Amino acid sequence: MLSIEDVHLYYGASHTLRGVSLTAAEGEVTCVLGRNGVGKTSLLRALFGLTPIRSGRILWQGEPLDRLTPHRRAARGMALVPQGREIFPRLSVLENLRTGFAPLPRAHRRIEEEIFTLFPVLRQMLHRAGGDLSGGQQQQLAIARALVTQPSLLVLDEPTEGIQPSIIKDIGRVIAGLAARGNMAILLVEQYFEFARDLADAFVVMERGEVVLAGRRAEMVEDEVRRHLTL
Repeated sequence: MLSIEDVHLYYGASHTLRGVSLTAAEGEVTCVLGRNGVGKTSLLRALFGLTPIRSGRILWQGEPLDRLTPHRRAARGMALVPQGREIFPRLSVLENLRTGFAPLPRAHRRIEEEIFTLFPVLRQMLHRAGGDLSGGQQQQLAIARALVTQPSLLVLDEPTEGIQPSIIKDIGRVIAGLAARGNMAILLVEQYFEFARDLADAFVVMERGEVVLAGRRAEMVEDEVRRHLTL
């Protein structure tokens, strides 16, 4: 389980995260919802060691992460699908996938057949430059690259952004299928309410750097959540 406990983060004098707490369990999708600028990306930067926290604790599988560099967190089984995809446009699809080998021991560096079962279009485009793919195909590539690292925690930062509806449905099916296996915790950061609602086992709503709503899916009051997502 991922456990984020009373985390405070500052950028200079700006208090960006204010006592944020949440958990993400194996076999579940935990959704973090909120408008732009509420601290969702700052939370992910703290989680992956890209921005140091002022106080609080972040634990993965019961161990604190505060002294681990980002690459050592990746080696512990943490994988991020970043907002905007950030694939390498001049590398081929195959080369992009192989960048996922970085945190793995040499003996484990392989692309499992399952990757192409989940995303069949990637097999057809293995030698095409990543920059030549559509936005939806690039998003599938970004998720596949994260899965190549064989993660036990998969974090997706707004995977529906700029993606056509048919691909959004495909991505939703993949996320649900991965969670159903029971050996991976999934943290999904989203603004698209319907997508998050349909996948969530648990949810957290952020506003101004704080958690303002949280609970299990069965406890979600949709109108109340939507109120925090609209301008």
